[in-house]
Amino acid sequence: MTFADLGLSPELLKAVEEAGYTEPTAIQAEAIPSILMMKDIIGIAQTGTGKTASFVLPMIDVMASGRRRALMPRSLILEPTRELAAQVAENFEKYGKNHDLKMALLIGGVQMGDQIKALNDGVDVLIATPGRMMDLFERGKILLSGCELLVIDEADRMLDMGFIPDIEFICDKLPETRQTMLFSATMPAPIEKLAKKFLNNPKRIETARAATTNKDITAFKVPVPARKKRETLRWLLQNDQVETAIIFANRKTTVRELNKSLQQYGFASSEIHGDMDQGSRLKELERFKSGDVNILVASDVAARGLDIKGVSHVFNFDTPWHPDDYVHRIGRTGRAGAKGRAFTLVSDEDAEAISNVEKLTGHPVKVFGKEDVRVELADPDAKPVKEERAERPKKERAPKAKRTKSVDEQSADDKPRRPKRVRDEQVDEKPRKPRKARQRDEDEEPVAQGEWNGPKPGFLDVGFTG
Repeated sequence: MTFADLGLSPELLKAVEEAGYTEPTAIQAEAIPSILMMKDIIGIAQTGTGKTASFVLPMIDVMASGRRRALMPRSLILEPTRELAAQVAENFEKYGKNHDLKMALLIGGVQMGDQIKALNDGVDVLIATPGRMMDLFERGKILLSGCELLVIDEADRMLDMGFIPDIEFICDKLPETRQTMLFSATMPAPIEKLAKKFLNNPKRIETARAATTNKDITAFKVPVPARKKRETLRWLLQNDQVETAIIFANRKTTVRELNKSLQQYGFASSEIHGDMDQGSRLKELERFKSGDVNILVASDVAARGLDIKGVSHVFNFDTPWHPDDYVHRIGRTGRAGAKGRAFTLVSDEDAEAISNVEKLTGHPVKVFGKEDVRVELADPDAKPVKEERAERPKKERAPKAKRTKSVDEQSADDKPRRPKRVRDEQVDEKPRKPRKARQRDEDEEPVAQGEWNGPKPGFLDVGFTG
């Protein structure tokens, strides 16, 4: 099947082709025709399978006809995070370049002036986070009575972040005759309840069992003491052929400290978390996408929906507290058919959390072993043996060179161990003895008695008098 088989307009197909896509994913193949037929949709699919394009593409064609009015957006897309909202906006710009559609992005962390101006001019597509949306609605800057289409994206994340009351309020303000779509990788009971309340006879599209992981991702867990996590992470970054990686941590303080530690060890890393303003977060994301840094240390603000090409690895420095987040985190790799690897560092404190992850996904996470390393490991015993062999000749040569100097054990023990400064002082006090030693060092090794053809050392007289 190709995108041309889904009923999209020629202008849209041209934009899709220029973006480099020819075949739709499973969720796109099922959702796009239904959306074009104006049906309500519940879409459940693994993260990284193209859910965003499955509603962006048909929305462009649906919104192609109609008239814009001030303060009254014709369609609304709700996203849980600023980053995901910005990414959806990028998709509209990329695929809608051949259509005359106006779009506005309402997110926190930026000034309202430009957002209000865009609303006053009239928009076809409004992409918003619930917080900023509610703020502008309460100020009377948005009227929802003309909204024909609603998309609730990453609905389970909305639940975790406490946005469900805001979503219910927004839905109550929308006209009853509208098209509603709800997408997520997981579908807990409260979201099912929300769907039943605000969707009208929806078509359920489930291309994979909820909370399953992508088959293109090879996932491991690495049992390690908490105090050894940073050292283990650095080893994996150096030895598993990491091209680009996202490292997730549960706490914002951990994100900051871990990024600082990696930079001190020479890694090209950056960070993103909820305490950063929107401009800084977008700047760091752009640095990661452009390749200025190849490691991004992040909190769960980057776990949902971020589509960054070429992420070869995901590392869970902490096992996520919510098992659903595990699916979303590792879904940042292995996207669009590419292969990816995911590692979760599991200490004693993470035992319950990783157990919950395995219950949710329905299968155990494989323990990382020597056979799974991307580079060949040397025998653990080889290095010490090699070092011992390298040092042994030095230890044996030193006594051998001094063996003919004296029979007196005290003299043999003391002289080689004294610092050079002490030996120099002794040379000044007793010049003859060192001269004999230097002469002996230059001579050949002694031969049988009676055949000595050089100067006779004094110690040879010991035991032979009389």
